[in-house]
Amino acid sequence: MKTRRFLFIPVILLSACASQNDMSYVQGEVSQLKQESQVIKQQSAGSYSEITQYREEVASLRGTVDQLQYDYRASMKRLDMEDSLLVRKTNDFESRIARIEQYLGIESDGTGKSLPPRVMPPPPASSTSGSAPGNAADQPKGPSSGAMQGANSPATGEALINEGLIKMKKLDFAGARDNFTAFMTGNPKSPKVADAQFYLAETYYNEKWYEKAILEYQVVIARYTKSLKRPAALYKQGLSFTRIGDEANAKARFKDVVNLYPQSPEAKLAQKSLEKK
Repeated sequence: MKTRRFLFIPVILLSACASQNDMSYVQGEVSQLKQESQVIKQQSAGSYSEITQYREEVASLRGTVDQLQYDYRASMKRLDMEDSLLVRKTNDFESRIARIEQYLGIESDGTGKSLPPRVMPPPPASSTSGSAPGNAADQPKGPSSGAMQGANSPATGEALINEGLIKMKKLDFAGARDNFTAFMTGNPKSPKVADAQFYLAETYYNEKWYEKAILEYQVVIARYTKSLKRPAALYKQGLSFTRIGDEANAKARFKDVVNLYPQSPEAKLAQKSLEKK
């Protein structure tokens, strides 16, 4: 019996040693796990800090972009207003020039260019008998030869415009221009001069010579500021700019129609064109 008791003692001692080794191993593993957890926490904290920094940078960039967009819209609005003001100032200058030309007796050839003032011939010298050969007293009374010719000729006065419109329908644009130019040259003070100028621009537009049409429409826009054809000239000039790919000037002209002539039929067409831009 004593021998058996002594045999159990080494077994117990071995068991105790094994338990201590296991405990040491477990403690080591726990310590390593704690270290790894600490490292993970540090990495997570660093990643969270980086993410927060990225979010702040993105928010700052968004704020910068929003500010740039606001500045851009404000600049475009200011440019639109300045363009409209320039158009009005140009129109005012043209109107003043027209009044000065009218006061000085300077006529226009219908294309925006001024003609030199007419020089009246000197009166005929008086004869010794007291009556001059060209005196009005010796002239037959009744309508003058020029008035009779204007009344009887089918291609004078507004008849020139009507004949030009007929030629336009027949696609004879060069012939139509001859009629409109002849009317403007012969009737510089007629209220129909603006109409003839507009139709002249229309001949170039129908021929798809849009650059020339733009210039001729500009004569109506700048010179004949009170003309009923001015809204149409602005709109058609915008269309001409569109045809040559100049969208910026086209958009500006459409806005002029809407702002200056909001009740005109052309304003509705211009608004539709702006909505397509």
